[in-house]
Amino acid sequence: MSQNPLVRPLTRRRLLLGGSAAGAAALVPVALRPAAAAKTPTHALAAGPGRVRMVGDAYPETTVWAYDGQVPGPEIRVRQGDRLRIEVTNRLAEETTVHWHGLRVPNAMDGVPHLTQRPIGPFETFTYEFDALDAGTFWYHPHQRSHEQVGRGLHGALIVEEREPVPVDRDLCWVLGDWRLKGDASISNDFGAMMDISHGGRVGNTVTVNGRVLDVVPVRAGERVRLRLVNAANARIFGLRFQGHRPTVIAIDGHPVEPHEPEDGRIVLAPAMRVDLVLDMAGAPGDRSNVVDDFHPNLAYRLLDLGYGPDRLRDRPPDTPVRLPANPVAEPDLSAAVRHEVALGGGMMGTMAGAMVDGRMTDMRTLLRQGMAWAINGVSAGGADRHGGGEVSGHVMDPIFTIERGRTCVIAMANDTAWHHPMHLHGHTFRVLSRNGRPTRFKEWQDTVLLAPRERVEIAFVADNPGDWMFHCHILEHQAAGMMSTIRVA
Repeated sequence: MSQNPLVRPLTRRRLLLGGSAAGAAALVPVALRPAAAAKTPTHALAAGPGRVRMVGDAYPETTVWAYDGQVPGPEIRVRQGDRLRIEVTNRLAEETTVHWHGLRVPNAMDGVPHLTQRPIGPFETFTYEFDALDAGTFWYHPHQRSHEQVGRGLHGALIVEEREPVPVDRDLCWVLGDWRLKGDASISNDFGAMMDISHGGRVGNTVTVNGRVLDVVPVRAGERVRLRLVNAANARIFGLRFQGHRPTVIAIDGHPVEPHEPEDGRIVLAPAMRVDLVLDMAGAPGDRSNVVDDFHPNLAYRLLDLGYGPDRLRDRPPDTPVRLPANPVAEPDLSAAVRHEVALGGGMMGTMAGAMVDGRMTDMRTLLRQGMAWAINGVSAGGADRHGGGEVSGHVMDPIFTIERGRTCVIAMANDTAWHHPMHLHGHTFRVLSRNGRPTRFKEWQDTVLLAPRERVEIAFVADNPGDWMFHCHILEHQAAGMMSTIRVA
């Protein structure tokens, strides 16, 4: 990974450990918006070109593609049970859509071009409407040529608040972005480069939080923060450590999980994943504590500092509960489950000799010449995402399997490649049952699960949302180069 003054080395500033804080303050549930005056308020989003101050006054503004001229796009906050109506206007010179990542929406609202809707043409408007069934942290982004449209800035957070949120002092959202910038802060135009496609995806040289390179985030000694993390990067996997602090994970991909401290103190977020933390600010007034990304230890860098102000909010961490109420997701019945095997293949240093493309067997060398490198169950999706999210050479992708509506499905995934793959299923939420044959500790509800190289993972879900649903790797260059398919619920 190339160096940039914006991805700061771990050694830039020594860690300052804090002491106790004095004073006290009462925790209250954070309610960040009043009750809606209308049952179905209309939100408006416009996707188009813009310029943002991403890397500070020492650099020019960066030309981006953005929703309402903002990177990330406007944060949409609603309450669980609300109905959303979102009018999306396309001001780009090409087609686009919006996918509501992690939300269990009707198939026609899922935002996959040619599969669930006609793409939104330039200067056209499309209205999405659906109910917010689940509380949690979600996000939105295009599914049309997403490796470039997301990579140029089209993404934003969508937060569905619980009717009774956990009591905290502040509720914050960090949308993590990763950019490949040139010396003048402009975005490098090498989207779809073969090195990225066939290896780990487009990893940049600049990391942002909410669209900007940050040096410090102000905090108060003794306060309790709910921190919602969203990984909107094309390919970067984050492994965050809050040095001097002990974050508690309370939700993964929007859904509640047994509150726990992360393994080894590190929060891992693959592209598209979200993690909600409760973070007690354990430092003393005047402290600065590093937040470090060391998913790749030899490339560790300091993301930002938590900077303590002069005041103390309370003496010790609150003892109020942080467990979230469950969402209304149907529990899989494993005793009656239908089982399907899914093999992920391809990429450099892999063993895949070739794959089926448009019904024809194609050798690996020809695949690479055509900009493809990956396959699901031996089928490569023909560069579909470079043209449209669900279209392959003019027809919609055939499903890898069909499951009867209402049945429990177990998918046993095998990553037969040398690279990580965060696999995302549209329209459903699944339990992660096991990794390499070992049951998971929390049986997490997720919509995107990360598979390490050569790892085996089993997931289970109730197929209760009818339609053809995308199933793909969320390293967007892998998706664009063939690692995408569909699952039919009928």
